[in-house]
Amino acid sequence: MKNQLTIVAKIVAKTEHTECVKTELLKLVDASIHDKGCINYNLLQDNTDLNSFVVYENWDDEEALNSHLNTVHFKAFTEATDGKLDVFTVNKMTMLS
Repeated sequence: MKNQLTIVAKIVAKTEHTECVKTELLKLVDASIHDKGCINYNLLQDNTDLNSFVVYENWDDEEALNSHLNTVHFKAFTEATDGKLDVFTVNKMTMLS
């Protein structure tokens, strides 16, 4: 767990693209859980703001995350959602307890 990396990504879809973004996120999750070094990859949708999603991921280390960012499925997600997001922020975090 020493090098484990947690990612919390906040994604807000433009209202007219919410379903498309959700579909692409679900595809990304299905593929990413099989990436080497992926401990978990969870997608959440806000109960009141359906445009708002959070992806919670844990990786063995930074190298595993970087490999994920260069996969075909991550690049496909980026292309498919280009121009369809209001917010896409990524926080790299370390678990303290």
